Amino acid sequence: MSLNEIKDNEGARKKRMRVGRGIGSGKGKTAGRGVKGQTSRTGVAIKGFEGGQMPIHRRLPKRGFHNIFALDWNEVTLGRIQAAVDAGKLDAKAVVTQATLVEAGVLRRAKDGVRVLGGGELTAKVKLEVAHATKSVVEAVEKAGGTVTLLVSKAETGETAA
Repeated sequence: MSLNEIKDNEGARKKRMRVGRGIGSGKGKTAGRGVKGQTSRTGVAIKGFEGGQMPIHRRLPKRGFHNIFALDWNEVTLGRIQAAVDAGKLDAKAVVTQATLVEAGVLRRAKDGVRVLGGGELTAKVKLEVAHATKSVVEAVEKAGGTVTLLVSKAETGETAA
């Protein structure tokens, strides 16, 4: 086989229908748009328009609820923290906060706080200052000789900036 023998599989590329090219083409005259009416003309934007009848998306009841006060947490596992300590990105002797995790590249950006989850193992003695930590995380950190300090954010307590 050489380069000049390479070709697509049969039917892999379908030629587009050329509309409005005479009655013999099968899509001549009205070009498949039918006769008269709004949609036979250009510039039509009637998605969801039902001829004056109340559209279905307005007839159906609204469902659900979006909590505008919900907090967006950064989640990080113990395994990720240990990997950062092993790689030398995190200093195990310093306090591990959200800012140090972002600086070390463990988290991409700061959100409303850090939630530490118990995936992986922790062998380094670290001091964590985070918003949330699971029970297994607290046990694992204390077993390794470290401490966990839980921070309470203003958003959680319901305080307003007055």
